[in-house]
Amino acid sequence: MELDFLPLKTNAHIMEGNALRMDWLEVCGGVAPSYICGNPPFRGASMMSKEQKADAVAIFGKGNRINSIDYVGAWYYLAAKLIKGSTARCAFVSTNSITQGEQVAPMWGKLFSEYNIQLIFAHISFVWENEAQNRAAVHCVVIGFVSGSFNGKKYIYNENVRTEAVNISPYIIDAPSALVESRGAPLCNAPRMTKGNQPSDGGNLILTKEERNVLIEGNPALTPCIRRYVGSKGFINNNEERYCLWLKGVSPTVYAKDKAVTQRLAAVREMRLKSSAAPTRALADKPYLFFSTPQTESNYLAIPEVSSERRKYIPIGFMDKSVIASNKLLIIPDATLYHFGILTSNVHMGWVRTVAGRMKSDYSYSGASVYNPFPWPSPTEEQRRKVEKTAQGILDARSMFPDASMAVLYNELTMPPELRKAHQLNDKAVMEAYGIGPKDEAFRSESACVAFLMKLYQEMTEKG
Repeated sequence: MELDFLPLKTNAHIMEGNALRMDWLEVCGGVAPSYICGNPPFRGASMMSKEQKADAVAIFGKGNRINSIDYVGAWYYLAAKLIKGSTARCAFVSTNSITQGEQVAPMWGKLFSEYNIQLIFAHISFVWENEAQNRAAVHCVVIGFVSGSFNGKKYIYNENVRTEAVNISPYIIDAPSALVESRGAPLCNAPRMTKGNQPSDGGNLILTKEERNVLIEGNPALTPCIRRYVGSKGFINNNEERYCLWLKGVSPTVYAKDKAVTQRLAAVREMRLKSSAAPTRALADKPYLFFSTPQTESNYLAIPEVSSERRKYIPIGFMDKSVIASNKLLIIPDATLYHFGILTSNVHMGWVRTVAGRMKSDYSYSGASVYNPFPWPSPTEEQRRKVEKTAQGILDARSMFPDASMAVLYNELTMPPELRKAHQLNDKAVMEAYGIGPKDEAFRSESACVAFLMKLYQEMTEKG
């Protein structure tokens, strides 16, 4: 399009170069500016080139999870460094990923500890389309900050709604600036969560329904060795029937003379030998096993790794031990009704919506950064039993619609009223377990509920 104001003819002072390798103070003529406004490159940590990684390391230095910080984080760091000790203000349009997932703690932790920054306004995540012919939608936030003290009012924006905040945390909520750290084990007394079973097999251990039937017809002894295989999509949509060869603990005499099976195992071995990953190559001599097999011989609770943000609740549920969970499902062996009730509540979902990473805008659930740091309640026996009862109520409501998939049951347009009511009762029971009553702001507002959880998390981590 024709732009009347381009090219710039007056007061044009343009420095061309790599903004992360230049001296910003020199660009500003040796004087710290009053304002810095910017729209840094949108490049996720996993998409950065070697040169961009080198830029980021040169700025942030080496440290735990530094490699998870998106490219835009480097602009925040240099801006904070430049304005330290001044009254300057900064604002950046950024990818929303810097306010979600595992990079929040390493990025904002440095900005808080080294430059004492404060967020003074922020716009929550929104979809931004550019003006190009082939429009690309990007999920963005806008964040303004200062270094040092700030006595003015702070605001959080959501489209045309402006809300005054006491403190704006890096998760863009009015809450303490607690940084949720990834953990290898649960913060509280909760059962361990792990990823499902990862095949790393080139698809050779996975079977369609037709392939399963052919194998069993040729060798009926294989029947107990072929198990139902479910991932996130299959769990949510119930629209595919997949199986797998599950030979863990099976005597090789069952399948050693089966040509169809040994051909598949040979293909697995060849694929693993050609892998660039040493752990995969090391397992080439065990082609009959999945690469990882954390599944135990007990029933388990399954949570999809990725699910739609349009759902009020992530669909989760109990799975029989005979079903093999793929690595796209997160599993909690030996989980109880109580654990199910807490995790399927609006309290836990508020936590997920705040701290989880995203795939575009969809929830990307993680054991390390979502489940393990989650602050569980300390209920009385009566409160625990009530959560168990309401959790069973959710399962009972689902069972009324046996032909409906999780996708249908948890679509806000098609959710049965019986299931919605069951969830509402469970939400109330879980809040009571946290000591949250109807008169509390945390009962009526998700942001206030998350602020309550953040304070609880802060107290728990400070106690060690």
